[in-house]
Amino acid sequence: MTTTPPAAGERIAGPDRAPAELLDVSDVAKLLNCSPRHVYRLADAGRMPRPVRLGALVRWRADELRRWIADGCPTGEGGAP
Repeated sequence: MTTTPPAAGERIAGPDRAPAELLDVSDVAKLLNCSPRHVYRLADAGRMPRPVRLGALVRWRADELRRWIADGCPTGEGGAP
């Protein structure tokens, strides 16, 4: 049996997991109501959840960001709550 690669924009998920929504810096900036440069400053300082790096791409997991915001944007170890 051969498998075909996913179509452009198609999400890949395991049988027991929903696909993770990944946000780029402009999406995160809109969510936080700040500039993209400020998002990078927060990330570089470890004051927000760590991004996922996919080669040269930098993305953030939407569920982690929403949980971080709901928890009051704590700045614990590594920026994660």
